[in-house]
Amino acid sequence: MTFVRPGALCVALAAAFPAVASAASDADLKQLRQQIRELRDTYQQRIEALERRLAETEQRAAGAATAAAAAGSTASTAVQSVAKVEARAAEAQAAADSVARRPVAESAFNPSISLIIDSKFTRFQRDPGAYRIDGFIPSGGEVGPPRKGFSLGESELAFSANVDHLFRANARFALAEDDGAGVVEVEEVNVETLGLSSGLKVKAGRFLSGVGYLNQQHPHEWDFADAPLAYKAFFGYRLQNDGVQLRWVAPTDLLLELGTEVASGQKFPGAERNRNGAGLWTAFAHLGGDIGTESAWQVGLSHVRTNPRERGFEDGADAAGTALAHSFSGRSQTWIADFVYKWAPNGNSSVTNLKVQGEYFQRRESGDLNYDIGGLAEASSAARFRQSGSYLQAVYQFMPRWRVGVRGDWLDSGTANLGSLDPAGLPLLAGYNASRQSAMLDWSPSEFSRLRLQLARDKSRRDEPDNQVWLQYIMSLGAHGAHKF
Repeated sequence: MTFVRPGALCVALAAAFPAVASAASDADLKQLRQQIRELRDTYQQRIEALERRLAETEQRAAGAATAAAAAGSTASTAVQSVAKVEARAAEAQAAADSVARRPVAESAFNPSISLIIDSKFTRFQRDPGAYRIDGFIPSGGEVGPPRKGFSLGESELAFSANVDHLFRANARFALAEDDGAGVVEVEEVNVETLGLSSGLKVKAGRFLSGVGYLNQQHPHEWDFADAPLAYKAFFGYRLQNDGVQLRWVAPTDLLLELGTEVASGQKFPGAERNRNGAGLWTAFAHLGGDIGTESAWQVGLSHVRTNPRERGFEDGADAAGTALAHSFSGRSQTWIADFVYKWAPNGNSSVTNLKVQGEYFQRRESGDLNYDIGGLAEASSAARFRQSGSYLQAVYQFMPRWRVGVRGDWLDSGTANLGSLDPAGLPLLAGYNASRQSAMLDWSPSEFSRLRLQLARDKSRRDEPDNQVWLQYIMSLGAHGAHKF
């Protein structure tokens, strides 16, 4: 860097103005010399300041270079250390057994596991082993209440997890009783899609059908200890499918859900089958929304169609007292209309809330009825059935953790058209309107436990009313998803 010296500057000024120097007076020369001195001092100060800054900058540059050299040395040492550690880790990994060498993805797959313990103590007037719903073809032992006294009820063990970004797997097993012996039943095992566009979802495997309102809920989600009579008479407790389900939720402010299912149809109201193709078809729609901030509603309409072949049932007895076996083959169609209304003050359901729900069922069946005549011969005739049923219930939480509820069940068996067969030979199918009234009180110390007392007067059997007392506890262990609306 080149600087202009004060002496050189003075010579330049004198040479530039010779006329002024010769003509100026002593006062002018004195003033000019003073200005030159001031200018020289100013430049000298600026030069000294620049020189100091230059020196400081050179010192910082030298320090940075030294630090960089030291950092490079440290980094080199660290790299060597890391290399040594990695080498030792590789040796340890090579020495581990096959279990320790499994892929990380295996141990990372941790499904959600839950156990629902549902046990009961009951007191009945009538023998639950002889339970029946007069006027309706029975659908199996599940329609009856549990045995008297203490019973296991229906506990559930569930597993679920996302398989990957496309699929989720679910498995649920029912731990129940059969003639006093514990049994494990496969309630649900299915795979459902994740992230399909346009609100679509596909489920395949065994699942609870999406028809109606209560059918999709598991027993521990019910507001009463047992299923309504309509579900027992029309679905044999609930409709369960082995097949494929397709659901679509519309992108609208109101909830609009459409769905359909294609399934094997091997359970009531279908029958066991040994043939290709499907044996049961369903279609359902649900619509719902809010009313202000305190109320919500949902309505639904569902249809179930199946073609049972030799769906067996027992009715009457021969001279030796042996039950006679009969069967029905034909076409069965069931329609369901359901609704639910929920209310909570200011939208806060933790203190008080009200839920009212109900469903109406209508079934039409037509086909052939094969009738065993005293074990000696069989008769066949065209048969038609038109039956209906419904239930209505209300549950009110009057204070935190405490609820009270009432439910009414009604069935209308209609009049069976048995063609050429004598209706007197099938007393079970004689017209009868079964009914039941229930009341319950339950207490939930937390979201994981519930204790319930239920009283009921059951008139499912003609001339044999049954006064019932139920005590139930439900305990939830492990991860558990939110309940349906």
